Amino acid sequence: MRIVAVRLASIARVGLKAIVRNPMRSSLTMLGIIIGVACVITMVAVGSGASQSVQEAIGALGTNFIMVIPGVVTQSGAHIHGGESTLTEDDVEAIRRECPSVAYVSAGVRTGGQVVAGGLNWGTTIYGADVDWPLIRAWNTSQGEFFTAAEVRSGAKVCVIGAAVAEALFPDGKAVGQVVRVNNVPFHVLGVLERKGGTTMGTDQDDQLVAPYTTVMKRVMGTTRIGIIYVAAVSPDAVARAQEEIEALLRQRHRIAEDQPSDFMMRSQEEIASRAAQSSRTMSLLLGSVAAISLLVGGIGIMNIMLVSVTERTREIGVRLAVGAKARHILLQFLLEAVILSVVGGALGVALGFGASRVISKIAGWPTIVGLGSVGLAFGFAALVGVFFGFYPARRASRLDPIEALRYE
Repeated sequence: MRIVAVRLASIARVGLKAIVRNPMRSSLTMLGIIIGVACVITMVAVGSGASQSVQEAIGALGTNFIMVIPGVVTQSGAHIHGGESTLTEDDVEAIRRECPSVAYVSAGVRTGGQVVAGGLNWGTTIYGADVDWPLIRAWNTSQGEFFTAAEVRSGAKVCVIGAAVAEALFPDGKAVGQVVRVNNVPFHVLGVLERKGGTTMGTDQDDQLVAPYTTVMKRVMGTTRIGIIYVAAVSPDAVARAQEEIEALLRQRHRIAEDQPSDFMMRSQEEIASRAAQSSRTMSLLLGSVAAISLLVGGIGIMNIMLVSVTERTREIGVRLAVGAKARHILLQFLLEAVILSVVGGALGVALGFGASRVISKIAGWPTIVGLGSVGLAFGFAALVGVFFGFYPARRASRLDPIEALRYE
């Protein structure tokens, strides 16, 4: 056993000397692996960060969230909005009364507009909602309070504003109790919503104004139809059941025949999350494929350099075989050299990929997550590349004829 250990140490020492003897060649050989591993780490970090951001954004929608949107869904899956919305306030009340799997429901409308306070002007999104909206969206106020059911029924000119709107119009932080004008309609600010931040689509959730939907419909938009119904199921397990109850109820209320498509569509939190996860998997697969190609190119580079090394060291191999070295010793030496180059290159690639992920996150503002799994996968794959692409040159070296090798010039 001791003899074997000494022999392996000797083989490793010879291999390391060969690598150190040609620093430029060794560095260029490792470059392909370094770039490949760095690409794997960076691409996976970007994909993981994007996936987590999407899931957080979906989670920010609310608890057990369902949206009912007007329009027809065709057989090909396309959503077509057929003019004026068919959803009404009576539909909302019917869902609240007749759907036992629904915990909260809110009518909703949406438009854009300029919000003016004093000498400051800010363009933002105007949402009309009911009192259940903050419960559905799990969104509390950081200052003040939300409007009441009485204010919704009376169409009161009150509102709550997002943190971004509050900062833009009231830099002194005193937004509650102030008056803002939306399309020349004065609204009394009751509260400021908690900060939620931006989404992966680039929209700022804090850039909005929320008022009673009755007020927005009558005073701002001039419509009698609601644009969306926000719903929260009683539990995560009840989301599918709530969707079935809502669909059956609305089809009955809208007198839609069995062979006709619904004049509305529903999207649940789970559906949105599933689609987002599928998109993230596709992006990660694409990015991983690019990184794998980089590693493949790096492996081919190792094989090419090792073949050149075998040719240049043919006489050395002949001498070692002539003085008693076994073919397996030659095979092990060259295989060891290839693995050392790939492992060292992999370690440098991990460090480079980690740094590149940080730079991308800082410059582009994209979230990146470097997980231990991706580091281990990239590092292990780099070692595997060394073994795979180093085996052929090592085997070729071990099968050289000692007499022919000694004659080689």
